[in-house]
Amino acid sequence: MLRLQTLRAEMRPTLHLALPLVLAEIGWMTMGIVDTVMVGHLPDSANSIGAVSISSSIFNVVAFFGGGLLIGLDTLVAQAFGAGKREDCHRSLVNGIYLSVVMTPFLMAPVWFFGPLLQTLHIDPVVARLAVPYMKALAIGLFPLMLYFAVRRCIQAMNMVRPVAFALVTANLINLLFNWVLIYGKWGAPAMGVVGSGWSTALARLYMALVLVGYLLWYDRRHRTELLKTPVNIDFTRIRRLIILGLPAATQITLEISVFALTAALIGRLGAVPLASHQIALNTVAFTYMVPLGISSAASVRVGQAIGRKDPAGAADAGDTAIFIGAVFMFGASVLLLVFPRPIARMYTPNEAVIRSAITLLAAGAAFQLCDGPPAPFAGRATPARQCFAISPRTGLSDCPSVPGFASGGTGGPSASGPA
Repeated sequence: MLRLQTLRAEMRPTLHLALPLVLAEIGWMTMGIVDTVMVGHLPDSANSIGAVSISSSIFNVVAFFGGGLLIGLDTLVAQAFGAGKREDCHRSLVNGIYLSVVMTPFLMAPVWFFGPLLQTLHIDPVVARLAVPYMKALAIGLFPLMLYFAVRRCIQAMNMVRPVAFALVTANLINLLFNWVLIYGKWGAPAMGVVGSGWSTALARLYMALVLVGYLLWYDRRHRTELLKTPVNIDFTRIRRLIILGLPAATQITLEISVFALTAALIGRLGAVPLASHQIALNTVAFTYMVPLGISSAASVRVGQAIGRKDPAGAADAGDTAIFIGAVFMFGASVLLLVFPRPIARMYTPNEAVIRSAITLLAAGAAFQLCDGPPAPFAGRATPARQCFAISPRTGLSDCPSVPGFASGGTGGPSASGPA
C-alpha cells in the first residue's frame, strides 16, 4: 500500500522526470490534432476529417507496433546507466537503430494495400480518395519516426528528457506552419488540401529525429561520452533482448490501437459525418491518455534505475507513485470532457452536424478515462521488473523480491502482499 510519506518523497522526482516526457507525449499527439483541426476548416470539412481519421488510425497501428518494440530500450539503457555503464547504453541504442532499419520495410508494407483495403471496407469513396494519398505521405516519415523513437528511448533513460520535449514542441510549430502552407497554398506553394497535411507531418517527424540525433552528437562532443567509438557490429543477443522486452508492450499497444482502427473503419461505412465526429472524440481522449503514458515512461526509467542500483524497495515506491499520479489526472480529465464537450468539438470544425455528434462521443470518452489511464504507469513499472527476472534465471524471481505484484523464490504467482 502506498504510504503518504512515500508519496511525498517520490512525488517530486517522479514529476521532475515525468513532466518533460508528458510534454513529449502530448506533443506527439498534438501533431495529429493539428492535422485534424487544419483540415477541419477546409470547405468539405467532414470528408477531410474523415480521411485523416481512417488514415491515421490505421497508420498508428503499424507505427506504434514498431515504437512498442523499442520500449525495451527504456529498460536496458536505464539499468546500464544506473550501473554506470555508459558504453552499454550506446550499444543498446546502436542495435535499437538496426532493429528500426529492419522493421521499417515490413511496417510500410500495409500502406501500399491501403486503397484496396478501403474498398473492401466500403468506405465512402470521397473519403477514400482523400485518404490514400494522405496515408502515402505519412509513410514517407515512418523511418524518421522509428529513429526518433529509438534515440528518444535512449536519452530519456539517461535522464535527458528536455531535448525530447523541445523536439516535439518545436516539431508541432513546424507541422502547424507547413499545414498552413501546404493545405491552403500559402507562400507560392500549391494548395494540396488533405495530402498537404500528410506531407507536413512527415517533414515534422524527420525534424524530430534530426533534433535528437543532433543533440546526442552535441552532448557526446561536449561531455566526451565516446558515443562515436561505440562498436557498430550487430549484437543479435541484445536485439533479441530488446524484442523480448518490447514485444509484450508492442502487442498490447497494437491490439488496443487496432480496436480503435477497426472502430474507425466500421464507422467509416456510416458516412463522413460520423467518421469525423469519431476522430474528434478519439483525438481528445487520446490526448488525455498521453499524460499517463508519459508517466509510464518516467516510471519505467525510475524503476529501471532503482533495479540497476539493487534497490527493489525504491523501484516499488517509484512505480506505485506513478500509478497514483496517473489515476488522479484521468479523473480530472473525465470531469472536463463531461463539462465542456461543445467548446472542445468547436475547436476542430465549424460543422454543426459534426459537433452535435462529437458531443455524445466525448461523453462516452469521459466514461472510460478512469479505466484507461492507470494501467499505463503500471506497465511502466512492470517492464523493468520483467527484465530483472530475465537477467537472473538462476534464482527465478528472487533477485527482485520486494517488487510488488511478483513472487519471490521463483513461485511464479503473486507475492504474499499481493499487488500494490
